[in-house]
Amino acid sequence: MEKRRRRVIILGAAGRDFHNFNTFFRNNPDYEVVAFTATQIPDIAGRIYPPELAGPLYPNGIPIEDEAQLPELIKKYDVDEVILAYSDLPHQYVMERAAIALAAGADFKLMGPNSTMIESTKPVVSVCAVRTGCGKSQTTRRVLDILRSKGLKVISIRHPMPYGDLVAQKVQRFADYSDLDKHNCTIEEREEYEPHIDRKSVIYAGVDYEAILRAAEAENPDIILWDGGNNDFPFYKTDLHIVVVDPHRPGHEVTYYPGMTNLLMADVIVINKEETANRDDIETVRKNIAKWNPNAIVVDAASPIFVDDPSLIRGKKVLVVEDGPTLTHGDMRYGAGYVAAKRFGAKEIIDPRPFAVGSIVETYKKYSHLDVILPAMGYGEKQMKELEETINKSDAEVVIIGTPIDLRRVLKLNKPAVRVRYELQEIGEPTLDQILTDFLKKKGLLK
Repeated sequence: MEKRRRRVIILGAAGRDFHNFNTFFRNNPDYEVVAFTATQIPDIAGRIYPPELAGPLYPNGIPIEDEAQLPELIKKYDVDEVILAYSDLPHQYVMERAAIALAAGADFKLMGPNSTMIESTKPVVSVCAVRTGCGKSQTTRRVLDILRSKGLKVISIRHPMPYGDLVAQKVQRFADYSDLDKHNCTIEEREEYEPHIDRKSVIYAGVDYEAILRAAEAENPDIILWDGGNNDFPFYKTDLHIVVVDPHRPGHEVTYYPGMTNLLMADVIVINKEETANRDDIETVRKNIAKWNPNAIVVDAASPIFVDDPSLIRGKKVLVVEDGPTLTHGDMRYGAGYVAAKRFGAKEIIDPRPFAVGSIVETYKKYSHLDVILPAMGYGEKQMKELEETINKSDAEVVIIGTPIDLRRVLKLNKPAVRVRYELQEIGEPTLDQILTDFLKKKGLLK
């Protein structure tokens, strides 16, 4: 009698879930993945993980269902195992998902580095975080600039954001702005890729991260730079693991999944935003680092803001638009745009909610901690139009753009706007330059 394959559901959000499938389950005859589920990201349920990516064991592909239906799906498919494979989750939430799976009769599992990390032929430096919105992007930019200043060729690979045609997104390479249009990039994708393009640096992303890695290696870089997403740990075996923590959310470094995993794995921990954080909160974070990863090198850092024309803010009614994921599943109530509005004397920060339309209304219902900030939701063309309409309907005199990209590149705004930028600056020593120099010498890449 033929042995029954163990039936699996993978809980995801169009990223880690696909990676875990590709690396462990795709060609594994002992398992049958009967469904993915989706959450966090709008409009990704109801699709199919296509057979072109799923492989010969899945000629019809794999359905992507709504996670809210998990108990019914476990019974419908007679599921043996439920695998949690997305990120930035309170530990309580993770165990609630476990309880739901167990109560329906299935095992509940988390997959770790040994099962999911791919080994590169090149040295890998990774930049990750303990929460969304810690300042991972500016830390990645800082690391990239340091490595390139030493004459090294760096290829960056970004954690996945495949919200469109998955087959077309299998391997994506971004080297100039035309690539963003070619791949129909969302606002969230542009926020991560544009800073690399601005530096004339290549960055890859997509769905199949082994194929992506091999394409990047074929360009013969000296270093692969992993640019992490949310608070997930790297997809690749890492030679130097840099993790960013946020003293504006003290304690979150040990209470969120899988951010605490990053904290424990880190070679270097960057305490960011110290210039605007409470001293006691910084000390809380420092004590948690000392307790859980005393061998990590700790870097103190700030993320000062730079405003194109502060005079446009003073005395004006302003609408503040901030990075979407940082505000939504990152649980932040404000970001750099809000700080700029306060610092440069805005007369009023308006409440965007009365002007919200379509999915923006639903975003405020789902993330009730948001009030005076507009999250830059742009997971597709329709939502980008709704964001544009929300901004243009508002009675603000000036829009403050606190997102990592200039929204005026993708939205048509009917009112003046000012851009806020932020970069990482180390405070004292050790610096990332010193740490990376030592690392490169040990790897034989610097004399």
